[in-house]
Amino acid sequence: MSKQALPVNEIFETIQGEGFHTGVAAVFIRLQGCDVGCSWCDTKHTWQVSPSDQVSSEQIIGVSGDTARWASFSAQQLCDLLARYCAKHIVITGGEPAMYDLTELTGMLIQAGYSVQLETSGTYPIRVAPETWVTVSPKVAMQGGKTVLVEALERANEIKHPVARERDIDNLQALLDSMQDKQTVLVCLQPISQQARATQLCIDACIANNWRLSLQTHKYIGIE
Repeated sequence: MSKQALPVNEIFETIQGEGFHTGVAAVFIRLQGCDVGCSWCDTKHTWQVSPSDQVSSEQIIGVSGDTARWASFSAQQLCDLLARYCAKHIVITGGEPAMYDLTELTGMLIQAGYSVQLETSGTYPIRVAPETWVTVSPKVAMQGGKTVLVEALERANEIKHPVARERDIDNLQALLDSMQDKQTVLVCLQPISQQARATQLCIDACIANNWRLSLQTHKYIGIE
């Protein structure tokens, strides 16, 4: 790859199923590469950027499922490709997209009239255009040993926190306490794998703290 190129695992058009933008038609750009190591990750095929998995640009159009394929794209190439889609909301996800400097790409997309959302674990500095909507889904004590950065939390427009048990909510409270201004960020709790106990924990915590419940609606209705 050239210095400005990004490894793209897949590009597909769908409905955003999570967080503030739930229900919005969107084009997802999934980048290859992640070293966070979440045990429940459903895209583990994006973790490694292996030269042997590189394919042509047309081969990453559409949902790949569990394929580690990736193609190299410049920001301009991605902008040109997105013209084929109807949706005007772009979601950059991964993998861990914040591993890469996305300032050029996000700026170019916004200038072209798109709204842009970054989905990140918060373990890397956020390098995007100022108008980018940043969704931080903090990953605490994962096997990759990465630390959630306060600067990433404070850049977030939305903190979408995965919850499986009570300690996940405690971890979120600790993260929020580390921020200088935690009142302006939207907090969404997301039950992991639609588990009944996790869902009830999220409901109770949302009511107690005036947070928002984020269900993975795309999984309920059976779309990617």
